[in-house]
Amino acid sequence: MSASITPCPNGPLLVRGEIDLVDADGAPIPQNRKTVALCRCGISTIKPFCDGSHKTIDFRTE
Repeated sequence: MSASITPCPNGPLLVRGEIDLVDADGAPIPQNRKTVALCRCGISTIKPFCDGSHKTIDFRTE
């Protein structure tokens, strides 16, 4: 299955399908689900994944 990325209004990026996630050093980040939510607000405590923190800071996208 090819990967798709869907931006949620005022929320994370939903990534569906298999992707290679790596950290800043190039080390692999395990993807345990077929759909992951990636943080866009920068506040998540589980980066690169979304933990819902965008709601507490009223994060807005254009």
